[in-house]
Amino acid sequence: MTLLSRMFGGQKVTTLSAGAKAPNFELLSLGGNKFSLQDALTIGPVVAVFFKISCPVCQYAFPFFERLYKANGGGEVTIVGISQNDAKDTTQFLRRFGVTFPILLDDPSTYAVSNAYGLTNVPTTFWIGRNGEIEISSVGWSKAEVEEIARKAAEENETTPQPLFQPTESIAEFRPG
Repeated sequence: MTLLSRMFGGQKVTTLSAGAKAPNFELLSLGGNKFSLQDALTIGPVVAVFFKISCPVCQYAFPFFERLYKANGGGEVTIVGISQNDAKDTTQFLRRFGVTFPILLDDPSTYAVSNAYGLTNVPTTFWIGRNGEIEISSVGWSKAEVEEIARKAAEENETTPQPLFQPTESIAEFRPG
């Protein structure tokens, strides 16, 4: 198992990376529905994007994750955001940035799922394969990794990859979370 290590508050914290087994979790969606990673993986891969509404890199990235969802969500691939904020603040964030894909709420008093995945920064995005193994672990914003996720999603859905970025846009290659 490969781990990304960071110092956080004087102790070593590790973010799960490619090759690690994704911890199973169950969370409620903004709509109050139960989401189970294990159940979602019976349909196909899961893209899980952890975020916090005050994070400038999350604010930058989420319109692009919305494009990813519109181009590749549904079918075999499940795309979910996992908010580290309460329902009210998360709803305002989604409206502000035009996000329509499913959002789950990680309890802000314990961050149980975020901690299980070893998060130290947001956004952090995981591509979790059907077998429950993390195939992509992306901390911060990485244009190349988002493009790889889009390619894999199109492949899983047996569709032609759609461009997420317009030629007229100036897209950062990387922004740390």
